Amino acid sequence: MNVSDYMARYLRSSGIDTIFGYPGDPSVEFLEGCRREEMSFVLARREGTAGLMAEAYGMLTGRPGVALSTLGPGSTNLVNAVANATLDRTPMIAISGQIDTKRMPTFTHQVVNQDALFSPVSKYVATVGANNVGDVMRKAHRTAIAPRPGAVHLTTPADVVGAEVVNDAMSVPPVRAVGGPADTAEAVQQIRAARRPVILFGISAMQRDAGAELVALAERIGAAIVAAPMAKGTVSEEHPLFAGTLDMACNQIMWDFLDSADLILCAGFDAVELIKPWSVSPPVIHIDEVPNTDQIYAAGLELVGDLPLTLAALADTVADAPGWPLADVAAHREALGAAFDDGRVAGVLNPSDVIRIARGAVAGDAIVTTDVGSHKLLVGQGWRPGGPRRLLMTNGLSSMGFSLPAAITAKMLNRGTEVVCFTGDGGLAMVQSELALAASMKLGLKVVVFLDNSLNRIELKQMARQYASTGTRIDPIDVGGLAGAMGCDGVEVEDETALGDALSTRTTDRPLVIGARIDPAQYVAQF
Repeated sequence: MNVSDYMARYLRSSGIDTIFGYPGDPSVEFLEGCRREEMSFVLARREGTAGLMAEAYGMLTGRPGVALSTLGPGSTNLVNAVANATLDRTPMIAISGQIDTKRMPTFTHQVVNQDALFSPVSKYVATVGANNVGDVMRKAHRTAIAPRPGAVHLTTPADVVGAEVVNDAMSVPPVRAVGGPADTAEAVQQIRAARRPVILFGISAMQRDAGAELVALAERIGAAIVAAPMAKGTVSEEHPLFAGTLDMACNQIMWDFLDSADLILCAGFDAVELIKPWSVSPPVIHIDEVPNTDQIYAAGLELVGDLPLTLAALADTVADAPGWPLADVAAHREALGAAFDDGRVAGVLNPSDVIRIARGAVAGDAIVTTDVGSHKLLVGQGWRPGGPRRLLMTNGLSSMGFSLPAAITAKMLNRGTEVVCFTGDGGLAMVQSELALAASMKLGLKVVVFLDNSLNRIELKQMARQYASTGTRIDPIDVGGLAGAMGCDGVEVEDETALGDALSTRTTDRPLVIGARIDPAQYVAQF
């Protein structure tokens, strides 16, 4: 068995069936190893979008997404996606080729120090050798999925990928260590004293499928439930105790609500998602599988252990308590819903209209992806996913261009499920060549483009300072022409009826790009 065969077999044994990438000379042996293991290879249009597709694979499956690049410009193009996965707490194994080991000390053409390049944005970096491939693969895999999950990067020199392995024994580590619940006695005392507790849950609660335990505890103590954006869907937003999403649209209402609590339980909440500083006064109990080392919020008590077991132990131990009056939570939700439409202009297509119309036209179990920009803040608050891993966004590094590659992966893995991609004209411009990939793969997804000819998040800041819109205006996109050139269908809409009709169109195996001409005036009132 050569090194490439070993790596491919290890990945296949770990349940990974797809590689996303853009290969080069040092990748030839690895591609052949993957073919022998009957793994799929998705050829993206550039390394950066391949990495974002791999990140979405990790989000949707819980297994590391694998991204492949060649050396030099291939690896430098991959850096952003690796950083994105690490800050989005998503497992990824990134693999980049390199020149042969004999030339590495002196050769310069297309050579960069990949360990130094990826170390700041990865949990682990290593160079694979014939004598260490088993150890490296095992450590890379376990590190990528360990709390908090993230990306690892492996370098594969050209003279190593085809070399015979020294030891072909293979051992795949457990997905996670099993531990008991954290000691809950002191937390129980604080919870018993609370009259308006809030449970704020985040990424690791979603990754550990802790929704049932969160709801059981909330119902036991009458806690209002607040979601971090990337964890939406873990708890149904129809639950009467659900109070909204933090740090998206209407964010001041949500922060004021948190400040009105008398105890906050941060359950699997990762402060990497915070856009605004933590500025509320209630005491905090940190409940997670990692300590509160970030110290972005102060927690007087930390429960560190298996998250679902710890939440279940709390629910079993505390006494029933009335907590928040349901009428108060309902009144807060009503105010939140009204604020979502603040700044709405009659007679035009508003950004919030796009989300509202889509919510009525799209299947309840649809997978939705959203890009970065003003529209993300509205999607993050206004979309109600049908379950966990049904709304994909990047809210750690928050890299523009994420949504379309993520939607491609989502549709590839779930061909029978409706997939809708929300993106802006700026984000689409970064990755629009991947529309051709979606078309060639016969992925009948829908791409909804918020067309306002602006990098709105930055333009709003210019407007606030009474500056001219410099470097923030985008030339109009001919959506029909672009879609047709990429093998997709395309339509532009300017009102709610046309948008609803477009979203209700049944797609088969051809992507549909819907350009929604919005009036951005609402963004001024919202943000």
